[in-house]
Amino acid sequence: MRPIQMVDLKQQYLAIKQEVDAAVLDVLDSSAFINGKPVQDLAADLSQYLGVKHTIPCANGTDALQIAMMALNLQPGDEVITASFTYIATVEVVALLRLKPVFVEVDPKTFCIDPEAIRKAITPKTKAIVPVHLYGHAANMDEIMKIAAEHNLYVIEDNAQAIGADYTFPDGTVKKTGSIGTIGCTSFFPSKNLGCYGDGGAMFTNDDALAEQLKMVANHGQKVRYYHEVVGCNSRLDTVQAAVLKIKLKKLDEYIAARRKAADYYDAAFAGHKNITTPYRAPYSNHVFHQYTLTLDGFENVAEVRNGLNAYLAEQKIPSMIYYPVPAHRQQMFASFGGADYNLPITDWLTDRVISLPMHTELDEEQLQFITSKVLEYLNTKS
Repeated sequence: MRPIQMVDLKQQYLAIKQEVDAAVLDVLDSSAFINGKPVQDLAADLSQYLGVKHTIPCANGTDALQIAMMALNLQPGDEVITASFTYIATVEVVALLRLKPVFVEVDPKTFCIDPEAIRKAITPKTKAIVPVHLYGHAANMDEIMKIAAEHNLYVIEDNAQAIGADYTFPDGTVKKTGSIGTIGCTSFFPSKNLGCYGDGGAMFTNDDALAEQLKMVANHGQKVRYYHEVVGCNSRLDTVQAAVLKIKLKKLDEYIAARRKAADYYDAAFAGHKNITTPYRAPYSNHVFHQYTLTLDGFENVAEVRNGLNAYLAEQKIPSMIYYPVPAHRQQMFASFGGADYNLPITDWLTDRVISLPMHTELDEEQLQFITSKVLEYLNTKS
């Protein structure tokens, strides 16, 4: 059996090595290392894949979120509603821009932001909602977009973990996550479903004027070189990374299918276990399984059992991860925003119970059988 990786990037690379090596060498030969042709080609390919008018590549997913907020001209003190149960980048940029993060609950089944919690958190200072499509499952965008329309709010989708996911609206309309809100943002960090071989990110929008603003902010606030209209930043996708992503984008649906196949195996192996809840798949979301995350329950000290499972799997040379052990509102960096005053029991409940198993495109049945047997072996000793 091959060693088990949380994400096996080496095996994935070997399957496309010839194509990737040739593309990288082409970039080296052209010496167009910044803003070379593969960058424009990738933007066009992403726009077509996602069904959006504009794709603006940038340096990483965190920059994408920051640039989006800057382009919308959000001002210090404006409130931005988002989930606390997310990676810190989602909310870090809110504080960085001197905006006020407002943390709300998530749905305990989907792990995504709860629309009713959003509705209750809106004040006259609210300007934007940042739904996170966590672990590869879409947030309830139909309800979120309705709330945004009612209150004239921007919606910035954090699509770093769910690129390629479809969202089905009640009328049957299907859209890709990242193409629904005012702006969609994604990360091309190597471990993502669509990952490059370094850092990278992108923003998506159907608004022509907003697309120009996003491009300008990402390029030192200039449309014409040396004429700077707004305060911007320097955030661009390297040509080498774009060349790699262009190849991998063609395989994204194939990669997602492989992840779903692995998820189906996990689901079947854990079906009916009294202490395990497998990932929920809402009818509006075709989960793309950036992570495969179990929720454990029914133990007297569930956090201790969860942490014990994490350690036991490591002893068996099976990696696993706890995303996220400390929610954003409990992080020291948000103490000045009243983080300790929040009461988010579902978020706290999840942080004690979730554990993510290896999930990637190269998992085989032998590895999956070994992983699931060891999970069950440990938990059955604790029941």
